[in-house]
Amino acid sequence: MEHITLLLGIVIVTALVFDFTNGFHDTANAMATTISTGALKPKTAVAMSAVLNLVGAFLSVEVAKTISGGIVNEDGLKTEVIFAALVGAILWNLLTWLVGLPSSSSHALFGGLIGAAVMSMGWSSINGGTVVTKILIPALAAPLVAGIAATLATRLTYRIGRNTDTKATAKGYRAGQIASAGLVSLAHGTNDAQKTMGIITLALITGGVLNPGANPPLWVIVSAGMAIALGTYLGGWRIIRTMGKGLTDLAPQQGFAAQTSAATAILASSHIGFSLSTTQVCSGAVMGAGLGRKGGVVRWSTATRMFVAWGLTLPAAGLVGAGAEFLTKQGPWGVAATAALLVTGSAIIWALSRRNSVDHTNVADDEIGESPAAEPAGVVTTAMAAVTPPPTGSAPAGHVDLVKATISAPTGTVADPARATV
Repeated sequence: MEHITLLLGIVIVTALVFDFTNGFHDTANAMATTISTGALKPKTAVAMSAVLNLVGAFLSVEVAKTISGGIVNEDGLKTEVIFAALVGAILWNLLTWLVGLPSSSSHALFGGLIGAAVMSMGWSSINGGTVVTKILIPALAAPLVAGIAATLATRLTYRIGRNTDTKATAKGYRAGQIASAGLVSLAHGTNDAQKTMGIITLALITGGVLNPGANPPLWVIVSAGMAIALGTYLGGWRIIRTMGKGLTDLAPQQGFAAQTSAATAILASSHIGFSLSTTQVCSGAVMGAGLGRKGGVVRWSTATRMFVAWGLTLPAAGLVGAGAEFLTKQGPWGVAATAALLVTGSAIIWALSRRNSVDHTNVADDEIGESPAAEPAGVVTTAMAAVTPPPTGSAPAGHVDLVKATISAPTGTVADPARATV
């Protein structure tokens, strides 16, 4: 500890800030479905997730070793590069949190690290084989595998319980959901907390404090676990609402199937050192569970925005990391300017988030100002609603008045639906 310089100390603190953002960014992975189905109250859910994230941080160091000694070559790597990488990852995490998109904190970190390393030392500094086998392939395969598993598990649960009382089975599955959500939180700690451990360990190696290939010291494990637990407890309420309400409507059976499938995939990958995105795994499992129930739907507009964010995460964080590294290469004033940009950007994003606040009191509500149960009506849908007669039998009063207003319009004109009585 006595060899830690001021710059190395700044990098360690910044890494823990990233770990904190990772915590509240990824709380939805474990608890979104549990909250949306009513299995747990919001504050209880995030408190439980925080404790289990902390416990999970102590269970393995395989992912940390992949990051500290696998993605980039340690020879010639400077501490400033890691600082620049963290700046790119933090800003991308905050931006996607602002818009409520469950993007990958892991890929934000990898993108920032790759971009900064390339700017500093060129493409030869990247271990392409490790990037492909332990980042890109899991990024494609993990959500697909978790989605298929969740679809099959959902169909199996409904088949098993088809002759039982719905309310009784729902109560039992809510209890199972709490257990599976705890398993996801534990798995999240074994995977995501280790990414910060790996980054801090890499910084200590570049600073000469640790020898290459060393495991994370105990104080690194404890601090990383505490940071991600604190971030988890505060709750990323915007992303929780997107995961729990925006993608699909989940019954307790579906929530149980989704969380069990996701936890299995994450724990398996942590065991073999695959640093996959827990966000992508859990999102894939939620969509799979939505498709597994007869009559269930996935809101593909939300899913499409999420897919776009996934695709942009690596290159976007990489560009920010490269830009930050360009500044830090200029010397102490460049490091100071990069730190100022990080603080300013974070403050602006936080201020914007206050305009439409989401917290534990309204996280389970529908989207503010709109219903998540339906896509926004387009021009064709609106026109059809204005001219389509009501079905045989009773109809809602608003629909009847709308049709009457349309029929009573002068010949050759179309009544303005907005003027009809609803």
